[in-house]
Amino acid sequence: MTLMSVQPKTWLRPDEYLAIERAAPQRSEYIDGEMVAMTGVSRAHSLITTNLARELSLQLKRRPCEVHVNDLRVRIPSGRLYTYPDVVVACGEPHFEDDQLDTLLDPVLIAEVLPPSTEAYDRGKKFELYRSIPSLREYVLLAQDEPRAEQFALQPDGRWVFTATAGLDSTLTLAAIGCALPLAEIYDKVISAGAPV
Repeated sequence: MTLMSVQPKTWLRPDEYLAIERAAPQRSEYIDGEMVAMTGVSRAHSLITTNLARELSLQLKRRPCEVHVNDLRVRIPSGRLYTYPDVVVACGEPHFEDDQLDTLLDPVLIAEVLPPSTEAYDRGKKFELYRSIPSLREYVLLAQDEPRAEQFALQPDGRWVFTATAGLDSTLTLAAIGCALPLAEIYDKVISAGAPV
């Protein structure tokens, strides 16, 4: 998603943000006290997100995991970020901030499709904040212009290990949730013969 600041910039507490957000007609994220409006996405972004969610849902169908796309808010433990990841997987009994059941606290996997406007943020500050979620085991970044996935997996010793997967004949292996996703499926209708369509 592309982010755009809501004017005027006013510092909000998390509870103030949630009250406004829950009544608003369009979604906004909360970043360090500021409410930031989310704008539309490209065709490629939408297809990749849908394809990824479909493949995950099929593989997790009879397992105790849920797949959510774009609309389930996630809270970072510090309260500095409330965000809507492109795809989120929660396993076991999910935990929420309150009885509204709209703010997930314990994702196991988060995936973001990389638009040029937020790529640096998704790779940097956002990933830094995501790493503070105790339940998070894998973070996946998906390119829009080529079949490429960048994966960060939490190791038992606390290190995050990077793996790159590229090419339509490659498979993205998600050990934390026991899934193997062919990039050809994730990029279906997006990439044809190695070039964007």
